[in-house]
Amino acid sequence: MTNHLKDQASPYLLQHAENPVDWFPWSEEAFQKAKSEDKPIFLSIGYSTCHWCHVMAHESFEDPQTAQILNTHFVSIKVDKEERPDIDAIYMAVCQAFTGSGGWPCSIFMTPDQKPFFAGTYFPKNSRRGVIGFQDLLFAIAKEWQENRSELIRSAEHIVKSLKETDNRPSLSSQEHFSPENADSLIHRALLDYSHSFDPQHGGFGSAPKFPCPHNLLFLMRQYALTKDQKPLEMAEKTLLQMYRGGIFDHIGFGFSRYSTDPYFLAPHFEKMLYDNALLILAYACAFGITGDSLYQEIAEKTAAYILREMTDPKGAFYSAQDADSEGEEGKYYLLGYEEVLRVLGDDAGETFIRHYGITPSGNFEGKNIPNLLASKENFDLDAACQQLYRYRQTRAHLHLDDKILTSWNALMITALAFLSKVTAKECYLTAAKKAQKFIDDTLFDGQILYVGCRKDARFGKGFLDDYAFSCMALLALYDATYDRTFLDKALALCRLTLSQFYDSEHGGFSFYGKNNESLIFNPKETYDGAMPSGNSVMCCNLVRLSQLIENSEIEKVAQRQLAFLYQNACSYPSGYSFFLLSLSLFLDPPEKLTVVLSKNDSRQMLRSTLPFAANVIVLDSPTEEYRLLNGQTTYYVCKGHSCQPPTNRLTL
Repeated sequence: MTNHLKDQASPYLLQHAENPVDWFPWSEEAFQKAKSEDKPIFLSIGYSTCHWCHVMAHESFEDPQTAQILNTHFVSIKVDKEERPDIDAIYMAVCQAFTGSGGWPCSIFMTPDQKPFFAGTYFPKNSRRGVIGFQDLLFAIAKEWQENRSELIRSAEHIVKSLKETDNRPSLSSQEHFSPENADSLIHRALLDYSHSFDPQHGGFGSAPKFPCPHNLLFLMRQYALTKDQKPLEMAEKTLLQMYRGGIFDHIGFGFSRYSTDPYFLAPHFEKMLYDNALLILAYACAFGITGDSLYQEIAEKTAAYILREMTDPKGAFYSAQDADSEGEEGKYYLLGYEEVLRVLGDDAGETFIRHYGITPSGNFEGKNIPNLLASKENFDLDAACQQLYRYRQTRAHLHLDDKILTSWNALMITALAFLSKVTAKECYLTAAKKAQKFIDDTLFDGQILYVGCRKDARFGKGFLDDYAFSCMALLALYDATYDRTFLDKALALCRLTLSQFYDSEHGGFSFYGKNNESLIFNPKETYDGAMPSGNSVMCCNLVRLSQLIENSEIEKVAQRQLAFLYQNACSYPSGYSFFLLSLSLFLDPPEKLTVVLSKNDSRQMLRSTLPFAANVIVLDSPTEEYRLLNGQTTYYVCKGHSCQPPTNRLTL
């Protein structure tokens, strides 16, 4: 049988199109059905590569008995969190309010007018060890709906009111609290927080599970670059090296898994997400740019190689994710047996690989092995062995690929590849970044509206703040890598479009959804930098950078207002706002401003390998009254802080 999901584009929704549950997509049809039949709504939010989403689907949504309960007492709605991040953001906040934590699948029970009264994540089919089973929960909620509905509705109204009140931010009238002195203090407090939570033995912060959060590392490396204090760099480098040496990095096929389930970065949750790998390319490329250590370049380039080989559409855009599961088992595709390695590589190469990558007869994960370098003290060139094992691994059941193309995640990868090209001076990464940007321009942007994404060239959803914010950042990264003014002009135009659609000029900050989007029960302003930087933090960085590059008073004013808005939010938990703090440090201590006047004999291509990667650069093709050529040669005008140096033909920084 099929349900109402059969014509959807989302791979996640299509995974459920044959369920006996009478699923609806998020639609007016579903809400009208709930109202006319006087039923509550069960909302299930997930994504196609989510392990526990698969488990709950197999246990409950594919089960005819559970489906009958849902179909009799509820109207059931499925949402792909990556297709509708607005719905996910709102109801994940509900889930966190109910349970103290969140995650996927996100399971919400709500009234026909979208107001939630109960929430959770994964529920087993049957009750066990004090955890209510999904069937028992369905019967209990159906009974409450019939016998105690007024209390459920009161609870739903209270939840919505509380969420709206929680999301009310301080007004901009309290900007007097934001000052350079207080901003410096906030950065210092964040550094102390990171120092206290840092794991000096295994890298990372806090206990398991450990998420990469590369933007935390970018902030720490920025602080080292500014102050030469070794502690932030030590924390960043220890984490970067441990993540690479552990099993969270795929030593056979490259790329990083989503997070580590243990403190050592050994055993990952095996799904690979585009956004994680983009942010990690940025972090490793930055580490190479700062330290000059070629290992960081190698890791960044291996990660990019994985993306370009396995996650890239023929037209140049990037797919969303690869699944953790194959043949119903998490990690099966990646795990290797001791004898298996010897059989594939032969005794000599196999024994060297086994010793180097921690392969044992008993295994380090459910009887098999995750290759890792955590205990290796030797250096071997095992590229040929890894390639042989990669070819062998490809003969296994293939991983599910979520081939959605998401605008915000693509923009992150464009940013990463452009930056990698800048620090390595390798054209191939810039070519890939430009090709992906062209895809966004041609397919996902109509000149006034960005779209959330597309699948098989069918675009969906008017974009949200993250789509605009990350796309603006990508254009700035392309400008930094090329000094092509076209990218800078496009970034400025997109920034202004974002302000017109999402900016709250009265209270400050950017709302999650804008004037072109569907209105939901409330409109959050996400500021916390979690697995990804928040749209508000990224827009803050965009505004600061644009104000420094083009010296536009309008942009500079909004940048300072956005800094003040985020400062007020970050005060209670500074280390949770690392990307904002990165923007704040750029504002407090701007990079050098270089204005370059090209002679007829030189080109932008020449500049790309000679200018520092962190500078703000403006390139003029011909002299102006203010910026003249010196001695008829390419001339550099350098300003830092509040002083400018005399023009020169030889750049020394």
